[in-house]
Amino acid sequence: MKSNPDDRRDNAGKLQRMVQDTIENIHDAEASLELTDSDLQKKLIKEKNHRREESIEAMRNEIKDEANNQQ
Repeated sequence: MKSNPDDRRDNAGKLQRMVQDTIENIHDAEASLELTDSDLQKKLIKEKNHRREESIEAMRNEIKDEANNQQ
């Protein structure tokens, strides 16, 4: 069995789509905040969104690295 080669040509594009998906998830979660009465649930949503924002920052840094490596 032959392993797949490490093809990084479209990593920046994949990462950008991941950033967009994560941003959409943040917006959806913020909309759900208005619908929940549970303080615990609100806290969990806010914490998850914070982690999502950190992930977005890391993905954007990786996009920059990928762009620099392709030049």
